[in-house]
Amino acid sequence: MSQLLRKPFGTHGKVHEITPQSAGWRYVGFSLYRLRAGETVAEATGAQEVILVMVEGKAAITAAGQDWGVLGERMNVFEKTPPHCLYVPNAQEWRAEATTDCTIAVCAAPGQGGHAARRLGPEGITLTQRGKGPNTRWINNIAMEAEDVADSLLVTEVFTPAGNWSSYPSHRHDEDDFPRITYLEETYYHRVNPAEGWAIQRVYTDDGTLDETMAVKDGEVVLVPRGHHPCGAPHGFELYYLNVMAGPRRAWRFQPAPEVESVIARDA
Repeated sequence: MSQLLRKPFGTHGKVHEITPQSAGWRYVGFSLYRLRAGETVAEATGAQEVILVMVEGKAAITAAGQDWGVLGERMNVFEKTPPHCLYVPNAQEWRAEATTDCTIAVCAAPGQGGHAARRLGPEGITLTQRGKGPNTRWINNIAMEAEDVADSLLVTEVFTPAGNWSSYPSHRHDEDDFPRITYLEETYYHRVNPAEGWAIQRVYTDDGTLDETMAVKDGEVVLVPRGHHPCGAPHGFELYYLNVMAGPRRAWRFQPAPEVESVIARDA
């Protein structure tokens, strides 16, 4: 199995834990909890800032010395409604008590204490179309560059209709040469509808030193340390993914793959 494909290590409790050390990189961390109503989880952020994303279900959350009430609304991620999220800076603690069965994503990256804890969404998050034709997908921007809400983290949700491509035309962000391109590590947390379906993700570099194509199942995570990283949703299977990106600069600049430059020119 590819080292870039991470399967959940259970169906309950903490089912993913990706750290910079386990991923072999420097910035991005990603964990996922699947809790039953009444269960609790608590963590200290340490040197990391985190964005808690209520992927599904509801939880009562306290963080950074404040009671944030019950966060969450959608019970199934494919409802496509805006998510409820919470930004928690480094050197703080957070605690969540599930009020329904719920799925909580913990998106992490180095924090510098430059931002206070705050709610992110659902207000201000609007499902937005990107691409056209079989390249159409729908985006919920949670904390991208235009929102000055974090020190390092860039976080977004993407819904790809069955039969369509996403993270396409193929592009990379693996060099620190701003403004031409930025270095950003990235994780993809995938969900598939129906859950017994599958999707495709390819991660490849221009020189071919990395070239892996993975069949991705519901609940799995793909690591993107470098290279291009398009996704495909086969006919009959709708795809969701939660992206977490971080690097030395909180900016998303990328370069297209050479073979898709003609595609971009035709679509312009």
